[in-house]
Amino acid sequence: MKSKILLRIACLLILIHLLGHSLGHLSWDKPKDPKMKEVVDMMKGYSSEFMGANKSMANYYEGYSIILFFVFAMTILILWSVSRFIESNKPIAIKILYPIAITYLAFGVVEYLYFFLFAAGISFLAGVFVFLGINSAK
Repeated sequence: MKSKILLRIACLLILIHLLGHSLGHLSWDKPKDPKMKEVVDMMKGYSSEFMGANKSMANYYEGYSIILFFVFAMTILILWSVSRFIESNKPIAIKILYPIAITYLAFGVVEYLYFFLFAAGISFLAGVFVFLGINSAK
């Protein structure tokens, strides 16, 4: 399979992850489980100063989640752009792709350990497809 196609499959996987993350982001603070609701209320209810800002744990949780939107979107844009020139400029494309592939494999491991299998699988597969794109270009 051509590198361009493999990288665009990785883009699609990351887009699916972004959409799933969006659904989770919009509903994280409305759990049905009463014990989890208690935890969320506590996260929202207490603020403390840290490095000059007065924020709650919920603020930090929400902020990290929003940052991840931009990380996913940036990755999609970079992969799509690289897929356009990977055949004509392999050395530069490969240098850009290696860190992305390694990072998404690492995301997969972290998501497996701290989140859930679907998210882990999507990230890990995206990393695999980027590596396949690299190997196909060589």
